[in-house]
Amino acid sequence: MPELHDLGTRTGWALRTRDGLINGGSESFKPSRFEGGGMRYLRFKRWLTELKRCADGLDLVVFEEVRRHAGVDAAHAYGGFLAQLTAWCEDHQIPYQGVPVGTIKKHATGKGNANKQAMIAAAQARGLTPVDDNHADALALLDWALAQEVAP
Repeated sequence: MPELHDLGTRTGWALRTRDGLINGGSESFKPSRFEGGGMRYLRFKRWLTELKRCADGLDLVVFEEVRRHAGVDAAHAYGGFLAQLTAWCEDHQIPYQGVPVGTIKKHATGKGNANKQAMIAAAQARGLTPVDDNHADALALLDWALAQEVAP
């Protein structure tokens, strides 16, 4: 079963269970003011392990591959989450693949530069109810992976 991620301080996720149901949401890894800088990544890793346990295993992880960031802090956070995700996948022997943002947006909306509202609308048009734009991105990524037959 594939698990998909829109990596960031607020991470959207979606997965398809073995019986074909789609589950997902959005998880915050915003650091609290009393945490050290690396705690968000440790929480992210624990969360991945809990998702894997609840899903009864994962066959593949696909994530949004971001090449351009609005700022330095966003770039650093993404790099940290990406490092944790790929190391976690390697440790659990789960294949993983990055997909460019424009590819996901174009698949979902027909436009490679679609905005957040367009991504939410595209998910809703497929009969899904995203909790936010991050979840909508993860749902689009899941749909892309299934359409490409990347996902088992």
